[in-house]
Amino acid sequence: MSTQVILLERVEKLGEMGEVVSVKPGYARNYLLPQKKALRASKENVAYFEAKKKHFEAENEKLKKEAEKFAKTLEGLKVTLVRQASEAGQLYGSVNARDIAEQIAAQSKQDVTRQMVHLNQNFKTIGLFPVDVVLHPEVKVEVIVNIARSAEEAKIQAETGKALVADAAAAVEDVAEVEADLEEVLEDSALEAEKDKAEKEAAKAEKEEAKKAKKQAAKAEADAEDSAEEEEASDEE
Repeated sequence: MSTQVILLERVEKLGEMGEVVSVKPGYARNYLLPQKKALRASKENVAYFEAKKKHFEAENEKLKKEAEKFAKTLEGLKVTLVRQASEAGQLYGSVNARDIAEQIAAQSKQDVTRQMVHLNQNFKTIGLFPVDVVLHPEVKVEVIVNIARSAEEAKIQAETGKALVADAAAAVEDVAEVEADLEEVLEDSALEAEKDKAEKEAAKAEKEEAKKAKKQAAKAEADAEDSAEEEEASDEE
């Protein structure tokens, strides 16, 4: 089941102003309609839009130009948020759209709301993150969010262009490589020890076999002598 609405402005991945589109009822009820981004596509509302179309287009163009001017003030902006985090860079908490909007507003001296900051999910690690700030359905600007454990770390991240945890990750990789090498050495040592053990066991078995063969030969020789003596005694009788 879907609901048809007529868009009053461009909505990303949905359509342009004036288009009639089908959406889920909840999306229309909870977002498009209360945000005045659309009207239910009834005959009356379609007629109303057609009658006001030029007004909507003129108003949209005005807001678009204002947003473009606004965007220029935010171009190249990097905002810093200092948060507590572990040595591995995992935040004790997270950074959300409201946090970013407040910091952008503080640094730019412009009105920025959390609705303008588009995040797929909250940030949970330190680092540098590009974030889209949507100022108008047709105007957005990218801002770099620098999340660090201190102002000094934020400065280093801004200068190097990478998170400090990258070094930690490299260290982890080095440790893993050393452990792998050690494991290989231990494995080779174990194989060598196993080989020595096998050689010793083979030598022992060979010695035992030789001893047994010598014993059997001595017995056979003794038996032969006994047999010869018996024959000799028999001949004398």
